[in-house]
Amino acid sequence: MADATLRQIPFIDAGGAEKTLDDIGADVLLVVNVASKCGLTPQYTQLEELQRRFADRGFSVVGFPCNQFFGQEPGSIEKILEFCSTSYGVTFPINDKVKVNGRNAHDLYKVLKDTPDAGGRAGRVEWNFEKFLVGADGSVQRFRPRQTPDSPEIVAAIENALDSARR
Repeated sequence: MADATLRQIPFIDAGGAEKTLDDIGADVLLVVNVASKCGLTPQYTQLEELQRRFADRGFSVVGFPCNQFFGQEPGSIEKILEFCSTSYGVTFPINDKVKVNGRNAHDLYKVLKDTPDAGGRAGRVEWNFEKFLVGADGSVQRFRPRQTPDSPEIVAAIENALDSARR
Protein backbone atom coordinates (compact mmCIF):
# COMPACT_ATOMS: atom_id res chain seq x y z
CA MET A 1 0.00 0.00 0.00
CA ALA A 2 1.41 3.37 -0.97
CA ASP A 3 1.43 6.50 1.07
CA ALA A 4 -2.12 7.88 1.23
CA THR A 5 -0.80 11.27 0.06
CA LEU A 6 0.51 9.87 -3.25
CA ARG A 7 -2.42 11.36 -5.16
CA GLN A 8 -1.65 14.78 -3.64
CA ILE A 9 2.02 15.07 -4.67
CA PRO A 10 2.35 18.09 -6.97
CA PHE A 11 3.89 17.92 -10.44
CA ILE A 12 3.98 20.27 -13.42
CA ASP A 13 1.71 19.53 -16.37
CA ALA A 14 2.61 20.16 -20.02
CA GLY A 15 1.20 23.69 -19.80
CA GLY A 16 3.36 24.62 -16.82
CA ALA A 17 0.60 24.42 -14.20
CA GLU A 18 0.97 22.62 -10.90
CA LYS A 19 -1.28 19.55 -10.67
CA THR A 20 -1.73 16.38 -8.65
CA LEU A 21 -2.93 12.94 -9.66
CA ASP A 22 -6.28 13.79 -8.04
CA ASP A 23 -6.61 16.74 -10.45
CA ILE A 24 -6.74 14.33 -13.40
CA GLY A 25 -10.25 13.39 -12.33
CA ALA A 26 -9.98 9.63 -12.69
CA ASP A 27 -10.34 7.03 -9.94
CA VAL A 28 -7.70 4.70 -11.39
CA LEU A 29 -4.48 5.87 -13.03
CA LEU A 30 -1.71 4.15 -14.95
CA VAL A 31 1.38 6.31 -14.38
CA VAL A 32 4.05 5.68 -17.03
CA ASN A 33 7.46 7.25 -17.67
CA VAL A 34 7.51 7.69 -21.43
CA ALA A 35 10.06 8.44 -24.15
CA SER A 36 9.84 9.18 -27.87
CA LYS A 37 13.06 7.53 -29.05
CA CYS A 38 12.94 4.21 -27.21
CA GLY A 39 12.51 0.68 -28.51
CA LEU A 40 9.42 0.49 -26.30
CA THR A 41 7.87 3.71 -27.70
CA PRO A 42 5.29 1.67 -29.69
CA GLN A 43 3.67 0.95 -26.30
CA TYR A 44 2.03 4.37 -26.79
CA THR A 45 -0.43 2.55 -29.10
CA GLN A 46 -1.49 0.14 -26.36
CA LEU A 47 -1.56 2.88 -23.71
CA GLU A 48 -3.92 4.90 -25.90
CA GLU A 49 -6.08 1.80 -26.46
CA LEU A 50 -6.37 1.39 -22.67
CA GLN A 51 -7.24 5.08 -22.35
CA ARG A 52 -10.04 4.80 -24.90
CA ARG A 53 -11.30 1.46 -23.52
CA PHE A 54 -11.53 2.44 -19.85
CA ALA A 55 -11.78 6.27 -19.70
CA ASP A 56 -15.57 6.27 -19.33
CA ARG A 57 -15.20 4.02 -16.27
CA GLY A 58 -12.94 6.45 -14.39
CA PHE A 59 -9.51 5.50 -15.73
CA SER A 60 -6.65 7.50 -17.21
CA VAL A 61 -3.13 6.85 -18.38
CA VAL A 62 -0.77 9.58 -17.13
CA GLY A 63 2.50 10.07 -19.02
CA PHE A 64 5.66 11.55 -17.55
CA PRO A 65 8.39 12.05 -20.16
CA CYS A 66 11.83 11.10 -18.87
CA ASN A 67 15.23 11.65 -20.48
CA GLN A 68 17.26 9.58 -17.98
CA PHE A 69 17.66 6.46 -20.09
CA PHE A 70 20.26 7.06 -22.82
CA GLY A 71 18.71 10.45 -23.66
CA GLN A 72 15.67 8.89 -25.32
CA GLU A 73 13.41 11.88 -24.60
CA PRO A 74 15.58 14.86 -25.58
CA GLY A 75 12.93 17.22 -26.99
CA SER A 76 11.03 20.09 -25.45
CA ILE A 77 7.58 19.44 -24.00
CA GLU A 78 6.10 21.02 -27.15
CA LYS A 79 7.97 18.54 -29.38
CA ILE A 80 6.97 15.66 -27.12
CA LEU A 81 3.28 16.63 -27.27
CA GLU A 82 3.43 17.01 -31.05
CA PHE A 83 5.11 13.60 -31.40
CA CYS A 84 2.55 11.90 -29.15
CA SER A 85 -0.37 13.48 -30.98
CA THR A 86 0.78 13.01 -34.56
CA SER A 87 2.50 9.63 -34.19
CA TYR A 88 0.16 7.87 -31.75
CA GLY A 89 -3.01 9.96 -31.40
CA VAL A 90 -2.44 10.25 -27.66
CA THR A 91 -5.38 11.74 -25.76
CA PHE A 92 -4.23 11.01 -22.20
CA PRO A 93 -2.33 13.66 -20.21
CA ILE A 94 1.37 14.03 -20.89
CA ASN A 95 3.10 16.13 -18.24
CA ASP A 96 6.40 17.96 -18.00
CA LYS A 97 9.61 15.93 -17.96
CA VAL A 98 10.65 14.35 -14.69
CA LYS A 99 13.56 12.37 -13.32
CA VAL A 100 12.51 8.98 -12.02
CA ASN A 101 15.78 7.80 -10.47
CA GLY A 102 18.60 9.31 -8.45
CA ARG A 103 18.64 11.96 -5.78
CA ASN A 104 16.79 14.40 -8.06
CA ALA A 105 13.96 11.97 -8.75
CA HIS A 106 10.54 13.57 -8.67
CA ASP A 107 8.71 13.14 -5.35
CA LEU A 108 5.97 11.17 -7.09
CA TYR A 109 8.49 8.62 -8.30
CA LYS A 110 10.26 8.51 -4.94
CA VAL A 111 6.98 7.16 -3.51
CA LEU A 112 6.06 4.97 -6.51
CA LYS A 113 9.46 3.21 -6.51
CA ASP A 114 8.77 1.83 -3.02
CA THR A 115 6.19 -0.47 -4.64
CA PRO A 116 7.48 -3.95 -5.45
CA ASP A 117 6.71 -5.62 -8.77
CA ALA A 118 5.11 -9.08 -9.04
CA GLY A 119 8.50 -10.63 -8.29
CA GLY A 120 8.83 -8.64 -5.07
CA ARG A 121 11.45 -6.17 -6.34
CA ALA A 122 11.07 -2.49 -5.48
CA GLY A 123 13.58 0.30 -6.13
CA ARG A 124 14.88 1.96 -9.26
CA VAL A 125 12.79 2.35 -12.37
CA GLU A 126 14.43 -0.04 -14.85
CA TRP A 127 13.74 1.79 -18.12
CA ASN A 128 11.21 3.86 -20.03
CA PHE A 129 7.60 2.65 -19.94
CA GLU A 130 7.61 1.29 -16.39
CA LYS A 131 3.98 1.30 -15.29
CA PHE A 132 2.40 2.02 -11.90
CA LEU A 133 -1.32 1.38 -11.47
CA VAL A 134 -2.68 3.73 -8.79
CA GLY A 135 -6.05 2.80 -7.34
CA ALA A 136 -8.67 5.18 -5.96
CA ASP A 137 -7.55 4.18 -2.46
CA GLY A 138 -3.89 5.04 -3.19
CA SER A 139 -2.85 1.40 -3.62
CA VAL A 140 -0.14 0.83 -6.24
CA GLN A 141 0.79 -2.10 -8.48
CA ARG A 142 4.01 -2.06 -10.47
CA PHE A 143 4.62 -3.46 -13.95
CA ARG A 144 8.07 -3.47 -15.54
CA PRO A 145 8.81 -1.83 -18.92
CA ARG A 146 8.73 -4.94 -21.12
CA GLN A 147 5.30 -5.96 -19.88
CA THR A 148 3.01 -4.57 -22.54
CA PRO A 149 0.14 -2.33 -21.47
CA ASP A 150 -2.38 -4.70 -23.04
CA SER A 151 -1.03 -7.79 -21.22
CA PRO A 152 -3.73 -9.84 -19.47
CA GLU A 153 -2.17 -9.02 -16.08
CA ILE A 154 -2.34 -5.25 -16.58
CA VAL A 155 -5.84 -5.32 -18.09
CA ALA A 156 -7.11 -7.50 -15.21
CA ALA A 157 -5.45 -5.20 -12.66
CA ILE A 158 -7.12 -2.15 -14.24
CA GLU A 159 -10.52 -3.87 -14.27
CA ASN A 160 -10.11 -4.97 -10.63
CA ALA A 161 -9.06 -1.47 -9.56
CA LEU A 162 -12.04 0.07 -11.39
CA ASP A 163 -14.42 -2.46 -9.77
CA SER A 164 -12.95 -1.68 -6.33
CA ALA A 165 -13.35 2.06 -6.94
CA ARG A 166 -17.09 1.57 -7.63
CA ARG A 167 -17.73 -0.30 -4.36
